[in-house]
Amino acid sequence: MKIRLLLVDALNLIRRVYAAQPGEDGPERVEGALESTLGSLRRALRECEPTHGVIVFEGEGPGWRHERYPDYKAGRTPMPEALKSGLPAFKAAFLEEGIVSHSFPGVEADDVIATLASKVALRGGEAVILSTDRTFLQVLSDRIEVRDHFRQRDLDRAFVIEKYGVAPEQFVDFLALCGESTNNIKGVPGIGAKTAARLLQEFGTLERLLSVAETLKGRPGDALRKHDEDVRLARTLVLLQTDLELGLNLKSFRLAGR
Repeated sequence: MKIRLLLVDALNLIRRVYAAQPGEDGPERVEGALESTLGSLRRALRECEPTHGVIVFEGEGPGWRHERYPDYKAGRTPMPEALKSGLPAFKAAFLEEGIVSHSFPGVEADDVIATLASKVALRGGEAVILSTDRTFLQVLSDRIEVRDHFRQRDLDRAFVIEKYGVAPEQFVDFLALCGESTNNIKGVPGIGAKTAARLLQEFGTLERLLSVAETLKGRPGDALRKHDEDVRLARTLVLLQTDLELGLNLKSFRLAGR
């Protein structure tokens, strides 16, 4: 049997659904978000037709990125207390739908998802990542898909090239250059998305670009020479881990009747 694993970025889905709910923060809004999230999950199961599924939550506590860069994710709007208190109900409801939830202390959901997707792909299976987080675009391949559930579209290679001007395998370097504001990763001052794409189109990789930075004229050259260490750190931060030892058994993700 060919494996097709649906990986749900839990808080990406839940928080977006919650934000769309009317009313003040509180139990009623949480209940509305829960029902809408379940509806979204059922739709994803119909559209993606997975054989296996897992929902991944953020691990409690700071991880290695916070240790390397204390301002990582600084400035993010905290999760409403009502929603935070209601998360166990979401996990219980997901389990009733036949999908298990997982999290690992100090480990970001993005790294868990990237690891599971990569391992399934290496075994000849397929993975579908349900998330609007663009950092996942770096793991796109013939066997790994990223799906924007809210716009009902697959974010494939053609999408990345058209929208950002770089290929998926260049996306880590792209984010390192222009930054990732969602996680408060600054990138190189003065280098925006268009300039980052142009530089990577010309030089291919960040490493190659940095190797010739001394010869580059104008603002990009000055900025790269001045912020060499910063952009290398940014690249480390945006690069997803794909080789974590999670101790999970794929059999536990099997969806009943599929």
